[in-house]
Amino acid sequence: MISTTDETLLRRAIDIATRAIELGDAPYGSLLAGPDGTILVEAHNTVRRDDDITAHPELKLARWAARELDADTAARTTMYTSCQPCGMCTGGIDRSGLGRVVYALSTAQLVDLNPGSARPGVPQDGPALFEVARLPIEEYHRPPAPRRD
Repeated sequence: MISTTDETLLRRAIDIATRAIELGDAPYGSLLAGPDGTILVEAHNTVRRDDDITAHPELKLARWAARELDADTAARTTMYTSCQPCGMCTGGIDRSGLGRVVYALSTAQLVDLNPGSARPGVPQDGPALFEVARLPIEEYHRPPAPRRD
């Protein structure tokens, strides 16, 4: 359910996207609003400027949240973004612990507006070599041996 506050903050995300164009960047903008609705941080897409395919605003803000917010605050924080987060950003958002994402345009709507924005998937093969691949994972997650003093 989208509230009046959600609409106001989505409009701000769209304003950030508009400002990105003025700066020579791609038209995507996002912000994080804390539990009380206060804007914590804003970002826009800087993929071209930074020559970095990961410089999406959603991923930048997910990283910020994971670094700067405690788990309880992150879980009560909402990301507002001008477009639905891509798969890369969704992975970062999921791991950041943010509680909610509200977006203006869906991926399907974005592709309808700009058919060149669709990205083909990369084929993936696997799983393979389970018995070998599991060893470093098990090693990493093994509890430390008790100390003998």
